[in-house]
Amino acid sequence: MQPTYEQFAAIREEFGSDSLARVEEMMAPGGRPRHPLQAGAKWILPGISQQPWHDPRSDPAIASLVDALENAHGAIRSEHERAWQTRRTAFSDYEHYLTRQDDWQSLYIYQDGQLRTESVDLAPTAYSVIRDFAVADGLICSLLESHFSTLLPGSRIAPHSDLWNFSINLHFAVDIPDDCDITVAGETRMWEEGHCLLFDYSFEHHAENRGERPRTCLLVDLWHPETTAPERRALTVLVTEVRKLLADM
Repeated sequence: MQPTYEQFAAIREEFGSDSLARVEEMMAPGGRPRHPLQAGAKWILPGISQQPWHDPRSDPAIASLVDALENAHGAIRSEHERAWQTRRTAFSDYEHYLTRQDDWQSLYIYQDGQLRTESVDLAPTAYSVIRDFAVADGLICSLLESHFSTLLPGSRIAPHSDLWNFSINLHFAVDIPDDCDITVAGETRMWEEGHCLLFDYSFEHHAENRGERPRTCLLVDLWHPETTAPERRALTVLVTEVRKLLADM
């Protein structure tokens, strides 16, 4: 990966020779010891706390995003409900890297490293919060996304680990029926409407809607607060290059 090597060298020159030590260790053959429930993850960045659940307000930047979402719950819920009822074609089957589910519907606010401007008319409040509190300060992981995640009644997301531990997943509970829950590393929690959950999805997790109406959360993929600025730049370069190589295969 010659482009990756050159870009890593530029990052080291700017931030110091040891700035990418953890990324290089992650990439080394054999990897490092990990929690058994992270076995399915592709990459584990060393030095990141092996902590499945996080306090959504333990990091000041994330806390500001959480406060903005929770303060806007009423508007975000009503705008999503209107879009769901009148613009269903704007929603799509969620395509996870493992599978595609037609009982898991998504409306994207941020994807492919940029805000989805077509969502402004459908979800203006959520769009502005994500823009002002997640994108503007680089809090959102540019490799991933933010979207409304709607699980239809009777749907289930099978147990799995996501690809890495250097980003974490914020769930803002928008519209939550009874009999819905999420389990991360063996600990089950229920969403509380109008509030956030935050977890490390490199740990095995699964979710289920046993209720009688759809369950909707607004999901935001955030950089893990224990990653550094040079690491985030290098990880973006690395994953982007890997994705290009896979697309060409």
